[in-house]
Amino acid sequence: MSKIKSIQARQILDSRGNPTVEVDVITEKNVCGRASVPSGASKGEHEAFELRDDQKNIFFGKGVLKAVQNVNSIIAPELIGKSIFNQVHIDKLMLELDGTVNKKRLGANSILAISLAVARAASNELKIPLYKYVGGVYTNVLPTPLINIVNGGRHSNAPIAFQEFMIVPVKSNTFMESLQMGHKVFYKLKDLLHQKGLSTSVGDEGGFSPNFDGVEDVLDHILEAIHMANYEPYDQIGIAIDCAASEFYKDNQYDYSKFEKKTENSEKSKEEHVHYLSYLIKKYPIISIEDGMDQNDWEGWKLLTDEMGDKIQLVGDDLFVTQVRKLNEGIKNRIANSILIKVNQAGTLTETIETINLAKKNKYKNIISHRSGETEDSFIADFSVAFNIEQIKTGSICRSERISKYNQLLRIEETLGQYSFYSGWNQI
Repeated sequence: MSKIKSIQARQILDSRGNPTVEVDVITEKNVCGRASVPSGASKGEHEAFELRDDQKNIFFGKGVLKAVQNVNSIIAPELIGKSIFNQVHIDKLMLELDGTVNKKRLGANSILAISLAVARAASNELKIPLYKYVGGVYTNVLPTPLINIVNGGRHSNAPIAFQEFMIVPVKSNTFMESLQMGHKVFYKLKDLLHQKGLSTSVGDEGGFSPNFDGVEDVLDHILEAIHMANYEPYDQIGIAIDCAASEFYKDNQYDYSKFEKKTENSEKSKEEHVHYLSYLIKKYPIISIEDGMDQNDWEGWKLLTDEMGDKIQLVGDDLFVTQVRKLNEGIKNRIANSILIKVNQAGTLTETIETINLAKKNKYKNIISHRSGETEDSFIADFSVAFNIEQIKTGSICRSERISKYNQLLRIEETLGQYSFYSGWNQI
């Protein structure tokens, strides 16, 4: 039973050029497991605490040297000599060392980097794929990708209230085929934007971010790109949106003018906002809405779920923040029907798995997700296969920190060969 010989943390840069934590865990056999931590631009206020240095003259206060020091000086000495294969024990020990509800002492970024690196070191030691080590022998499902195609909100400078617009290949037979479909629509949209003299620069997650005239203008362009790619909306390509409604909710109003040009209809009550989303799903091939309401607007979420929870996928991200406690509250109140899974919202691999299992037990769909600030670490690709997760969000068909996850899933599909199973889209 191999043990941990050393742990070394360092500060590296993520896809936005901001610092983040990377950790190497070395075993007695000199096998290395390496992992790095992503970071979100729009964070749920209840997610695990991300420790930053707050030294304004260094990386504008976003340095993570405190978190690095916590790994090297506080956590590492407690884990040296522990079995590399005892993931649950190691994660629980780190939680005890932190001793706070939301990891505010040591930082979720320091704890998570070790947690993920331990799992990778163990899989490397055994010389088996990470997805097999984490998930076991019955791991063969490739997820349906929700492919980012337009960025708005806090993910770009585009004047669009909603944060993400994604395309979903609903009629493909393999993961490779789903990427091919997404690729075709993405580049048809690029051609369309170019023809109209609109910018084809991309936002944080690789989606285009031109000066669209609001949400419906975005959806009209995406629909046209789907047709240009010779696909049928609904039947072959669906649309998923992430409203990130917490970003424009204040004083019981959803104010689109925080990101868009102000109009007489910019400010909506929760009832009006739900009515507008209902209008959109009738007009466009929208099959999934993420964070349709504010993270603390449980009344609004109930209105939204009652209105369309039996029609489309309603995903809680900021609402649930990958935590058992928050998901249990949603289950009890019959809010939403799906949950976004982000490892850095939970803070350890063990806690993330507990949330996944709770969702499955209560028939909530799981969607594994990246963050807007990513690294080339492809852990979540293996993680999605490890638990046979139906869907994955990892960005657009560009930017290497997004493509690294897609490429790893392609490798896994090739390795599994005839034993791989592509989940495809399962309607609510």
